[in-house]
Amino acid sequence: MTDAQPGRPTENAMRRALKRARDGVALDTAEAAVLLQARGEQLRDLSASAARVRDAGLEAAGRPGVITYSKKVFIPLTRLCRDRCHYCTFVTVPGKLRREGHGMYLSPDEVVEIARQGAALGCKEALFTLGDRPEDRWPEAREWLDAHGYDDTLAYVRAMAIRVLEETGLLPHLNPGVMSWTDLQRLKPVAPSLGMMLETTATRLWSEPGGPHHGSPDKEPAVRLRVLEDAGRSNVPFTTGVLIGIGESYEERADALFQLRRIQRQYQSIQEVIVQNFRAKPDTAMRAMPDAELEELAACIAVARHILGPAARIQAPPNLVDAEYALIVGAGIDDWGGVSPLTPDHVNPERPWPHIDQLAERTRESGFELRERLTVYPEFIARGEPWLDPRLLPHVRALADPETGLAREDARPEGLPWQEPDEGFTATGRTDLHRTIDTEGRTGDRRADFDAVYGDWEALREQAAPGMVPQRIDSDVREALAQAADDPTRLSDDQALALLHADGPALDALCGIADDLRRATVGDEVTYIVTRNINFTNVCYTGCRFCAFAQRRTDADAYTLSLDQVADRAAQAWEVGATEVCMQGGIHPDLPGTAYFDIARAVKERVPGMHVHAFSPMEVVNGASRTGLSIRDWLTAAKEAGLDSIPGTAAEILDDEVRWVLTKGKLPAADWIEVVKTAHELGLRSSSTMMYGHVDQPRHWLGHFRTLAAIQQETGGFTEFVTLPFIHTNAPVYLAGIARPGPTTRDNRAVTAMARVLLHPHITNIQTSWVKLGAEGAAEMLRSGANDLGGTLMEETISRMAGSRYGSYRSIEDLRAIATLAGRPARPRTTLYGEVPAERVAAAEASDGHLPELLPLAD
Repeated sequence: MTDAQPGRPTENAMRRALKRARDGVALDTAEAAVLLQARGEQLRDLSASAARVRDAGLEAAGRPGVITYSKKVFIPLTRLCRDRCHYCTFVTVPGKLRREGHGMYLSPDEVVEIARQGAALGCKEALFTLGDRPEDRWPEAREWLDAHGYDDTLAYVRAMAIRVLEETGLLPHLNPGVMSWTDLQRLKPVAPSLGMMLETTATRLWSEPGGPHHGSPDKEPAVRLRVLEDAGRSNVPFTTGVLIGIGESYEERADALFQLRRIQRQYQSIQEVIVQNFRAKPDTAMRAMPDAELEELAACIAVARHILGPAARIQAPPNLVDAEYALIVGAGIDDWGGVSPLTPDHVNPERPWPHIDQLAERTRESGFELRERLTVYPEFIARGEPWLDPRLLPHVRALADPETGLAREDARPEGLPWQEPDEGFTATGRTDLHRTIDTEGRTGDRRADFDAVYGDWEALREQAAPGMVPQRIDSDVREALAQAADDPTRLSDDQALALLHADGPALDALCGIADDLRRATVGDEVTYIVTRNINFTNVCYTGCRFCAFAQRRTDADAYTLSLDQVADRAAQAWEVGATEVCMQGGIHPDLPGTAYFDIARAVKERVPGMHVHAFSPMEVVNGASRTGLSIRDWLTAAKEAGLDSIPGTAAEILDDEVRWVLTKGKLPAADWIEVVKTAHELGLRSSSTMMYGHVDQPRHWLGHFRTLAAIQQETGGFTEFVTLPFIHTNAPVYLAGIARPGPTTRDNRAVTAMARVLLHPHITNIQTSWVKLGAEGAAEMLRSGANDLGGTLMEETISRMAGSRYGSYRSIEDLRAIATLAGRPARPRTTLYGEVPAERVAAAEASDGHLPELLPLAD
């Protein structure tokens, strides 16, 4: 580790930076680095302006003159860790735990006993502290988890959080270290807030030998920033912060604060920022490192306040400030963090907590009132959905003041059941939307929380801009066409990109090659399926910016079907010859993870012969995280309940550069891949899809095709590839002026043709979408490499809510007519592209164009 601190800034640089801070002008990194070095009178000047910013924020929040704290207990679930931070005394090794008579983890009874003692003393927060994934380093940890029936440490964290909620009523705040997007989905339902310190963005402190984080895989700054972003995407109230004085430069310290500002601006998910000063501890590698001085801490707090703004909640631990409370309050904090009347600070055990009465008195001396809060801040309690899981609401409401959102100081926690809401599958809202979307349309062009649910639109524009820049193509299109005609499997990426950009005669030639390849691979018959879409709810808070289907539960167009209504629609589809129901819905916060099993079971009980094609990978992850099951176990249970195959939707573009513009909270590409591969391994086949024409470019399409082809070579589980042109009309990302207005006809032809070419010979069925392109457009795609028209649908709400103009139903006669436009014969198929039983064919032919009353009628 090298000392990267520069010399002191010039008086002129300090004077200029202080004036900009006083005037409320936005600081840059260089100015922030200067102000971080303010001391003496300069620090008093800086602190005064920071305090004014803080006071304005408290006034706006409705609690002027209030500094908060949380009354909590520490639950050190395990002191084992796979990391090797050079300043940490919390972490130990298995041998030492054994010698001291401790287990590798606290037992469940020990966890609950600590929480009970805390509840008896009026605590309301249970702070779970532990090392990162100790089972990856210590066999003893892995053995303990196996012996107690837990897949990993986070599964134990989840289980203990539920026990604390149910048996004591304390609200868990979980600090398990680095978490993946999937981990966050697992833990969000059991804790009102989660946390992980960013500490620093100085990569060299992690990468260079001798650095404080060297040898610690979880301390790579890029990894920790990704956790903060995933927490924002997942609508998790999140605590983070910086650790100062571990060898970072002032510029690096400033950069960490600006990174926090960037994430907060985009997701509004950071509920508090801790500014913590390094304290050297004996028996650590950094025992000789000097402590961060308190003036240095105060300067960092003041700069953090200026960078993060009045709405930020900024905290300093009161046991680390050596009784210099006035200095720290004056610098701009508005929270003292967690204080425990029972347990020590296990991270800084040599620093006892101040008594709460003493803290209140010292806070009062600085002109502020000390008030107790909960682990989740009032702002997030006020926001409600989607920030708090419905299963946690009774626990939070039992302890929160309904007017302020702060803690009811007279409340004593009591255990409450952690369970799904009582509503379950109750028919609510506009349940006839599947019909009236074609006659009455949608109530408005956007949902009521348009400006909040999707994140910060301006930040998104900045994020989207680089990915939308077209790439220069230098490859010879003629050479690429020749290679595609001769052997498409040998196309290079450069050649493939040249063809994806093809236009004019070159595009005509490409479509001709794709059509010839289609004929040689699957013949001339155009296939279709008699199916019904059933979208069982459109209530969703995931924040997909391309989706015009999702609604808040209170929106005029919101609805949820009952199980009987789902089964009725499946039975009606069977009566008119359907062989499949395709069922997908929004991520409704009230529906339990087992609801999907109930849906599949309801259809199979009513119509045993119906193929249940249901639940996108996003729904699979939601079901697994809400039940606490692994993806494999959840899919196994779904299959036992009647699931036959899954749609490969929620793929959009399998490139996170694009995904994080298109969606705020949907699963990352790697998780989508994990779900479909696991499904295939279990014998659940799936379709594959790509939605294009928004903020993407041909290079993203190429990567998507290569990914699908690789999966198919490994599993063989894809039944078809479905092209999904982006419908822009009511899509939020288009209404916000970020996405382009859908793909052009050129784009549609190139994507269809290149799907045939690049997926050959692995995925042989290429489907086009009449609901998105209309009859003429679909026929053109059949001449460009496609061989399948998808289904009759009977109802289609998702594309129609987005603004598709082509209706919700096509009869068999209509689908045959589209094939005829392309000069081809047509035949029905099953979901898995098999022959349709004669009885089903006869039923479909007899009912074609004469659908039951509940179904939308053809014009």
